[in-house]
Amino acid sequence: MERLTVGIEGMSCEHCVWAVKNALEGLPGVNAVKVSLQSKSAELEYDPLKLGLEEIKAAIREEGYEA
Repeated sequence: MERLTVGIEGMSCEHCVWAVKNALEGLPGVNAVKVSLQSKSAELEYDPLKLGLEEIKAAIREEGYEA
């Protein structure tokens, strides 16, 4: 497992946090996700053999935010 922190632009409320968290939790290989509105970031613990950075960024973009 690896840990990664990704900056996220465009979040403004708890619904945004929920949307990003759910999108990331649904990716294969993700073990844990913590999304922070205050730091505008997401911390992930994931299996790099199952998931890459581009897929993580794509999931965030699909929710309408920029990683």
